[in-house]
Amino acid sequence: MLLHRAIFLSLLISITLAAAARAGTVGREQDIVDLKLGQRVQVDDGTCPAGQVKEVRGARMTDKGVARTSSCVPRYGPKLR
Repeated sequence: MLLHRAIFLSLLISITLAAAARAGTVGREQDIVDLKLGQRVQVDDGTCPAGQVKEVRGARMTDKGVARTSSCVPRYGPKLR
């Protein structure tokens, strides 16, 4: 019984962590508050062509904080025929 609880708890933790990892998409670039060096956040604000989404990255450290760069990257999701 204890083994079943441990398996259930580890499954629940892994699902929670996977959901947190997917939460890297925001609607506006202004919603990105604390961008870390090397972090990538997808911004779905409609500025990129169809099938792409803007990706904002923490590029380098400056004296004012982390400098951002952005580019349009392919949108990952379910493949359509």
